Amino acid sequence: MNDSQQWQQHRAFGALDWASEKHSVVLVNQTGKVIEDFEIEHSALGWKKFREKLQPYGSIPFAIETSQGVAVEQLLEAGMLVYPLNPKSAQAYRERKAPSGVKDDRLDAWSFADALRMDGQNWKALRPEEPLIKELRLLCRDEVTLIEQRTAFVNQLRHALAEYYPAALEAFEDWTSLSAWMFLQRFATPESLAQAGKRQWQKFLHSRRLWGSDQGPRRMEIFAHATEFTGTPPTVKAKSLLAQSLVQMLFAIEKQLAVYRQRIEELFARHPDHELFGSLPGAGPKIAPRLLSEIGDDRQRFGGDPQNLQCLAGSAPGD
Repeated sequence: MNDSQQWQQHRAFGALDWASEKHSVVLVNQTGKVIEDFEIEHSALGWKKFREKLQPYGSIPFAIETSQGVAVEQLLEAGMLVYPLNPKSAQAYRERKAPSGVKDDRLDAWSFADALRMDGQNWKALRPEEPLIKELRLLCRDEVTLIEQRTAFVNQLRHALAEYYPAALEAFEDWTSLSAWMFLQRFATPESLAQAGKRQWQKFLHSRRLWGSDQGPRRMEIFAHATEFTGTPPTVKAKSLLAQSLVQMLFAIEKQLAVYRQRIEELFARHPDHELFGSLPGAGPKIAPRLLSEIGDDRQRFGGDPQNLQCLAGSAPGD
């Protein structure tokens, strides 16, 4: 029995056109006739319905226009043989069924299922991921989200300081640093800075190792003139409260980022390829785990073509 004949032994061929709230599911038989056509909600009940509907067909090939995410995970857990479609191929299969280019979820699912029936024996099935890689990828992505949130809070903080405390902005260039946040905790307003006096300024700068070369005297000079240009009293009261609130949130995010970093480093060190990725030029301790998590264990999915890896990275040249 050749590959084509063996492929046609599957009882059915399915496809799922996924969305954030609901998914269209279509199954065709060996002759291309639609034998199942239904929608499920993206919920526990929806996926329960999916498993019940598909139970009579066993483990069958399923096409979907993505290679990762909850929908893919649910298909794999349901025992389906998952075949991810890249966007260009998906568009070509759409046009095969609807040359006008009309976008319809049910039509997409049908076109993908029928394409899988006709051509799927030459496609690459998605290999289930190792739990370590999956957790590492999710942690790395969530870490980036937290870093983006930190950046947003820092930008808000800088805007607030520009309105009521420009001296602080001038004294500290890096507002992602703990020292800058601690300065605001200790000296919340220009007035509180002036009242604390030079001895307290020096004590703070030395305790945070911020004196160095000419930076200590430069900051002392800025502090000495901090009250000369500030916001109005109502502005100082309101914006200093905002600044203190943002500082507290920044400290909380920084604490959680440390937790994420520890877990990421633990998982990365356990993977057999950690030395390989860690030795890549410019990777470093933060980028190397992200590279490993996105590339994953299944290197065969790139087909030995470097451009496929470039496409994953978004750096492949255009047509």
